[in-house]
Amino acid sequence: MKQSPLDHSVLTGAAIAARIDDLATISDDPECLTRLTLRLAHRKAVARVGAWMREAGLEVRIDSLGTVVGRREADRPDAPTLLLGSHIDTVRDAGRYDGNYGVIAAISVVDELYRQEVQLPFAIEVLAFGDEEGVRFASTLTGSRAVAGTFDAAALDDVDITGMTRGEALLGFGADPQLARSEARDPAKTIGYVELHIEQGPILEARKLPIGLVTAINGGTRADITIRGESGHAGTLPMNMRRDALVAAAEIMLAIEAIARGNDALVATVGRIEVPRGATNTVPGSVRMSLDVRSSDDALRIDALRAIGEAMARIAESRRVTTTMDITYEMPATVCDPRLMAGLEASFNRFGHAPFHLSSGAGHDAMAFRGAIPCAMVFTRCRGGLSHHPDEYASPEDMEAAALVLHDFILSLGAAA
Repeated sequence: MKQSPLDHSVLTGAAIAARIDDLATISDDPECLTRLTLRLAHRKAVARVGAWMREAGLEVRIDSLGTVVGRREADRPDAPTLLLGSHIDTVRDAGRYDGNYGVIAAISVVDELYRQEVQLPFAIEVLAFGDEEGVRFASTLTGSRAVAGTFDAAALDDVDITGMTRGEALLGFGADPQLARSEARDPAKTIGYVELHIEQGPILEARKLPIGLVTAINGGTRADITIRGESGHAGTLPMNMRRDALVAAAEIMLAIEAIARGNDALVATVGRIEVPRGATNTVPGSVRMSLDVRSSDDALRIDALRAIGEAMARIAESRRVTTTMDITYEMPATVCDPRLMAGLEASFNRFGHAPFHLSSGAGHDAMAFRGAIPCAMVFTRCRGGLSHHPDEYASPEDMEAAALVLHDFILSLGAAA
């Protein structure tokens, strides 16, 4: 295993873990880690992250969507820019590594470059986005979409549970959402976006690998399925005369599972099911349930949705019910840039890591750059594949391995420019 020739004190896993632990103390809930976009804890986290960026020699500003932007200029004017980062918002009762690790690792890498007085032929920006999780408002990725130039101003009208709009929350945060479109980076002057992140899945751990190279972020479709039959008395309605919506729903769920199990590159989930006006002594007359289908292959995902629709129609006919599927969300797969991946793979090899390729089933800020700016991701192994949970954990050694790869990648990119 190659060792870094640098005195990488800020790049040690222990140093990165210490900052992650520090940031995890900033929460909207004193009982657990909850840091929602544009709330008080987010504001405090922005101040903490901004201070670390300044220590790393970065010029810091807060942009119009609440993203912390730390910039280091190149050794020549009009040079292109490499973007690094992740997010600092969390889900409720969260783990401390999701998003936060990628931001802190990027700051640590740039800090090391600053301490070593490395001059690069490109600028670097570290981005700490604050709206990846989509917990407070219905829309999400607004910060990364603004940087990518794909921000939709309609997101400013989204409201939280108190009735406050995103636009109002941004103004209260000290940001000017009317300037959102000005945040777009010029693709001709942007090398790409690279994000370090915990895997949030079990594959690297199962293969005993500390880090992996992401090939794509899965595309996803979400839908609401409604099954309508006919309610009736549970004691008087014969079994062969029933139009039981819940039994039909159960059969549909099994069909969805069978379709997804038919291909390792596909997953499908029914995560929510409701029986309106359900009662112990009533045959269910209607059911509502969710559907989530994901794949790194958009054609495969679309074919699976078609197969699910056909299965629903067959089951509806045999069960004498009706079914509808209403698509509520559609996101194509994001394929990582081959050139950036090749550079990262070379860095994997220089440190003796197998450049194992895997796709991401979870969404990330990198998705926002699809079709606009090249992107790449490196995953770090997480214990048990557990994420969005207080027991989420990545070891200092694994986090250091990914940070050293990113550092080497940046040096190599500079040497080749």
